[in-house]
Amino acid sequence: MAAPPPNPLPLAYQGGSVSVPDWLNKGNNAWQMISATLVGLQSVPGLVILYGSIVKKKWAVNSAFMAFYAFAAVVICWVVWAYKMSFGDKLLPFWGKAGPALGQKFLIKQAALPETTQFYDNGGVETAMATLLYPMASMVWFQCVFAAITLILLAGSVLGRMNFKAWMAFVPLWLTFSYTVGAFSLWGGGFLFHWGVMDYSGGYVIHLSSGIAGLTTAFWVSPPPPPPPPPSSSLIPSKSL
Repeated sequence: MAAPPPNPLPLAYQGGSVSVPDWLNKGNNAWQMISATLVGLQSVPGLVILYGSIVKKKWAVNSAFMAFYAFAAVVICWVVWAYKMSFGDKLLPFWGKAGPALGQKFLIKQAALPETTQFYDNGGVETAMATLLYPMASMVWFQCVFAAITLILLAGSVLGRMNFKAWMAFVPLWLTFSYTVGAFSLWGGGFLFHWGVMDYSGGYVIHLSSGIAGLTTAFWVSPPPPPPPPPSSSLIPSKSL
């Protein structure tokens, strides 16, 4: 009897280890982490330094800390409730159920998007639920840095215009009531996902939402323009007699 052909896959991808589940692709997971790190570096220190250097000196520290606070606050809000509102079980056609994305059992299991199953009109499954070849911890962190940079991009519209205390309240509120809606609707299995709308690069969820929100926020928080100065009598030519 001839010997079985050698397995063409490298040993690291063949499975058979208790510590390496069969669904884990180390290359996919490594690239996911590298991508998340690169996006995170765009925010901290990237945009923190940029925002502190493009405004007047008196606003430099405030602007830099707006970006730094946004990143830190989003990380906390994301794992406590916002991740599952964006990628968890459906609450509304555009919103997921809030809940913590913490705990070993949750984070080490295979990443999956529970509301991405596509059904036929008769109830049959057309496309199965999206399952990824890396753990849920990688998925949570990867999506977290995108949520964070969205808020930091929005901050660029209100540098030197918004009080830092107001910004501290604005970040978790906008993340909860705006970003999670777009993320779930397009990426997490919401109504736009099932309508066939695709957003591969974050053009809708990140750039469009931060741009519109930044324009709206700047309009509402920007101080009104100062009144024009009154005409000076010395500039009015006198009529010669």
